[in-house]
Amino acid sequence: MMKLDRPLCVFDLEATGTDVAQDRIVDICVLRLEPDGTETLWQSLVNPGVPIPPEATAVHKITDAMVASEPALKDLAPKILEIFDGADVSGFNAVKYDIPLLTNELKRAGFDWPSSGRRLADSFTIFQRKERRDLTSAYKFYCGKDLSGAHRAEADVRAAAEVLFAQVERYADLPKDMEGLAAFCAQVDASRVDAEGKFVWRNGEAVFGFGNKHKGKSLREVVASDGGYVRWMIDKGNFSADVIKICRDALAGTYPAKKA
Repeated sequence: MMKLDRPLCVFDLEATGTDVAQDRIVDICVLRLEPDGTETLWQSLVNPGVPIPPEATAVHKITDAMVASEPALKDLAPKILEIFDGADVSGFNAVKYDIPLLTNELKRAGFDWPSSGRRLADSFTIFQRKERRDLTSAYKFYCGKDLSGAHRAEADVRAAAEVLFAQVERYADLPKDMEGLAAFCAQVDASRVDAEGKFVWRNGEAVFGFGNKHKGKSLREVVASDGGYVRWMIDKGNFSADVIKICRDALAGTYPAKKA
């Protein structure tokens, strides 16, 4: 049983995208847990003041119409700070996403996120550290066996084969043939233009999803204003073949088109 010596606020945000520096909150929910067991749940949709890209709506199902008459973040800020007052914080991937996003939104509204003295427990960090994601753990999870001789080629390859066959048996919706499995493994996150997410979709346009210089800008815009940067990406050699192809095509005037 977890012990609380002061309140704990577990919270989650939905937004117009995944860029914590530029995107806007459209939904916020906070569950405040008191040491005596009392719970307070507070939730509100938020008018972001900008259109919600269809790629974001596809994920959280929140539309422009749903938030049109909802309060702006600046109007909700006093309530948000009140419910977090004196409490520690938790969330799933809160360190990298929810906290920096909320901090930036509050700052734009003229408020400060009081982080000093506030303890944070990120359940995603705990998940990553406690649940291994290597062949040994996969073999144990799917096959119920301990992998002896791990990191020797024969032991690893036999275990990998057993894991694959066990996965096919375990998941009813997983394809049973190699053509179907190959297609499943090749699927790209719907928000990404390329598999790595160097470019992401926003309003049907390919937008830079990395870096400080052009993150959030459309590929079309950067080609027009800073084509040398796109050529640098091609010449650098650190990007995948599909990213390089996207860059080459863009310089030639052909841009990615999102399939309906």
